[in-house]
Amino acid sequence: MDIGDLDYRVRTQSGCIPPDLVSRLLELGHAEEVEWWAGRGEWFCAQERARLLAGQGREEQALEVLAPYVATGWWTAVRTTAELLESRGRADEAIALSRSRMEAGHPQALEFHARLLARHGRGDEAFCLLRPHVQDWSIAAALADVADSIARNDEAAALLAALIPDGHRCDDPWCCRGLDPDMVIGLLATILERQGHVDDAIDLLRTRTNNSLNNQDQLADLLARQGRTEELHAYAATELFGNAARRLAELLEERGDVEGAIAVYRQVGDVSICPGNVAVDLARLLARHGRGEEAVDVMRTLADAPGGAEDWIVHVLCTLYADQGRHQDALAYLDALKARRGQEEWELFWIRLPLMAACDRVDEAVEEAMAHPEGNTCHTVSHVARLLAGAGRLEEAVATLEPHSPANSRDLAGYLIGLGRVEQAVAVLQQNRPKPPPPSPGPWHDTPPF
Repeated sequence: MDIGDLDYRVRTQSGCIPPDLVSRLLELGHAEEVEWWAGRGEWFCAQERARLLAGQGREEQALEVLAPYVATGWWTAVRTTAELLESRGRADEAIALSRSRMEAGHPQALEFHARLLARHGRGDEAFCLLRPHVQDWSIAAALADVADSIARNDEAAALLAALIPDGHRCDDPWCCRGLDPDMVIGLLATILERQGHVDDAIDLLRTRTNNSLNNQDQLADLLARQGRTEELHAYAATELFGNAARRLAELLEERGDVEGAIAVYRQVGDVSICPGNVAVDLARLLARHGRGEEAVDVMRTLADAPGGAEDWIVHVLCTLYADQGRHQDALAYLDALKARRGQEEWELFWIRLPLMAACDRVDEAVEEAMAHPEGNTCHTVSHVARLLAGAGRLEEAVATLEPHSPANSRDLAGYLIGLGRVEQAVAVLQQNRPKPPPPSPGPWHDTPPF
């Protein structure tokens, strides 16, 4: 196996049998094919085969499946094997294996090895390994977690606090080697909360430039955990992204105060810089509690506002209609929108296809899709094939996609598997193996695949 080729195919899930199709093969009784390909460089087959064997108590056979991949030094295989060993009570072997990659200098091995040590009573050793590399974000987060397990929170806090430059704020993610002051503050606040210094943690988080990351807000989460609802209310009214409002609404909903949760969304919708996100959260809350008509009204108001009919907003609206069995109403809305605009771009047109199919108009939907100005493109035929497959017409779905392979190889392979044509499906997947970029130093890649 070529480690660079293997790693790139797995990270991009291209030129190989991806996890969802491995699961599909097993669901349809093709376990022998999965086993066969596991021994021929198909990592996701090997991973699933090893998992199944371990679940049957056949751990030595599971390790044999993974062994050729581990022999290359490829970190993904090493980590999977170490996790398997640990799960079977063989922690010492897992530690020895991960140490071998750490000593070889693999950039991801140190954090994994240290956390593994800490889970098995060797937290002080783990702490000492991590401490010299605390400038790295993942290492700093691991150090904070390990410190808690061995009662060295004060020492960890001091190490992190020393990394905050006075008066400095980063203007790009890698300014401070990936560990900017806001990240450090977040970790320090976590440690303070663990120690019971909740007020200090809150005060510290309020000094951050931004507490929102990946649709989560650390300050809002802390206030919710501590039951400080009034403070969370005040914060939600000023937090512009709407993440704090969502956390408050979730808290109120958990307590059975649905009206209070609705009121939160309505109050912050006008002040948030992401009013669409707030409206969608409100609509989904209403729908969860059987108030579908109100949910539709929320989304209609948003979509009908000037500039509001963005494709993702219209999609949410039509999904709400469909969830209530009102497919015709959704189609009528799309027709009215098309009449107002005088045209229907593909970003909106595709939304109508599953609605038409739900109204027993599959053939009409296929015909309209193929007649669209973008009808002969790979993204259009994938939607057409999905309609045909949903109607049980797999052969037609395959015929639709074949002229556009390899662009739609994953969809095409899935339908071929459904027809029992496994060998052909694998050939389709493997026919266009991507060429990996030049490797970084060492037998691994530390840069994103795209």
